[in-house]
Amino acid sequence: MFDIGHRIRQLRIQNGLTLEELASRTELTKGFLSQLERNLTSPSIQTLEDIAEALGVSMSGFFADTRSEKVVFTAEDIFVDEQDDKTIRWIVPNAQKNSMEPIILELEPGSQSKVIEPHEGEEFGYVMAGRISLVNAQDRKGVAVRKGETFYIRGNESHYLLNKSTTRAVVLWISTPPVF
Repeated sequence: MFDIGHRIRQLRIQNGLTLEELASRTELTKGFLSQLERNLTSPSIQTLEDIAEALGVSMSGFFADTRSEKVVFTAEDIFVDEQDDKTIRWIVPNAQKNSMEPIILELEPGSQSKVIEPHEGEEFGYVMAGRISLVNAQDRKGVAVRKGETFYIRGNESHYLLNKSTTRAVVLWISTPPVF
């Protein structure tokens, strides 16, 4: 439910106005505005239009979604893509709209990630469990990366991660821009 009182207070403070100054601009009493801000009373549509105008916003601007962007994500936000030999956990919803995209990749023994084609940008990885080989798809040479180690590469060559070991590997893998 939309909190009208909170929105009035938010816009008033944003505009650097005291209750007294807003009261003067709207020809309403300071007491009435205080009650509105504390949701002890409700304004008529006309009164709300007058307040919005005094605060420099249209009615649609007054009711615009003012929620801040989500910055903390929980287990419920994670999308899990389970495949036969790997699991991809998309740990930030809709990250493809952001500048970077983090995933947690679980590779079963002998499996590999998809091949990441050349792209403008960089990638970072942290091996959380097991070990992987970071393989350049052109020459198939792999660089070993073990638990607790990281890799940081440019995206200018095709590459992929390969689990050559007999245990599952888990990697936090971040790409900028999003490529996964």
